[in-house]
Amino acid sequence: MDVAAVALPRVISFELGIVAQAFGRPARLGEAASDYTLTTCTARPGRVATADGFDLHLSRGLDALETADLVIVPGHVSFADSPPDVVLSALSEAHDRGATVASLCTGAFVLGFAGLLEGRRATTHWATADQLAALFPACTVDADVLWVDEGDILSSAGLAAGLDLCLHLVRRDRGAAAAAELARWNVVAPHREGGQAQFIPSPPAASAQGLGPTLAWAVEHIEQEIDVPALAAHAHLSPRTHARRFEAEVGMTPKRWLRTQRVALARELLETSDLSVSEVARRAGFGSTSALRAYLKEQTATTPTAYRTAFRGLTTTHG
Repeated sequence: MDVAAVALPRVISFELGIVAQAFGRPARLGEAASDYTLTTCTARPGRVATADGFDLHLSRGLDALETADLVIVPGHVSFADSPPDVVLSALSEAHDRGATVASLCTGAFVLGFAGLLEGRRATTHWATADQLAALFPACTVDADVLWVDEGDILSSAGLAAGLDLCLHLVRRDRGAAAAAELARWNVVAPHREGGQAQFIPSPPAASAQGLGPTLAWAVEHIEQEIDVPALAAHAHLSPRTHARRFEAEVGMTPKRWLRTQRVALARELLETSDLSVSEVARRAGFGSTSALRAYLKEQTATTPTAYRTAFRGLTTTHG
């Protein structure tokens, strides 16, 4: 299979490296040669700046897309600006010819500018998902997943999620054993549980001028069974007036705000303590562990145990 990676100016070299690691591997250390032939190309052959302080020298132009079976567009930092028409035309023509087109991270914007995301579902880095949705309203943007497979159009979430997508492409094309071997070589799991949502930072506690004391009180007593009527009573407002003022000042309903604060505390406790899941649920004010599981899955697409396994390693030092 011929694979073409399109490197745009200020390409994210980590993501281009993922493509090279997945599809451009030469035979080494007794490993069999790759089943793929990778060509890295650009609109104007020659020096191409990366986003990481060094330049690449690429000799191949967009003609590489004319024979590619798979075209991959890694992210670049100028994602909100449309690439040159020659790039968009080459991608569109490759797709029309029958090539599979995939994006990594902010490369999804390039596919959007090429008109390849209309009526499609796609993803990108969680921090740029809202921009993708605003620029391309005909695309359904899912910021919670690691990758999206629409058959002939695929996209991955941010940065390292590009490897998840490449593993999926190899699995789809060559089978589970080939994907497992690629994962083993790269010292990663063949499949990661959950989605990108688990990596989105917990939102800070919302502040509001008039309701500030009530919000602070609720956060301080979050493990108690505080409900929406209790918030209204603390603010000395009728339920209807409180709901209207809460949405105006905080930007969400009181019920959603309480749930968000409880999930944020639960995430912190899962990351930083050895408390049991049931104790985490109690301290975060959930009535049961099943409620914690349901709301954590809703916001992070993973379970308490899987979340703790993934993130305790990020807060400890390894020898």
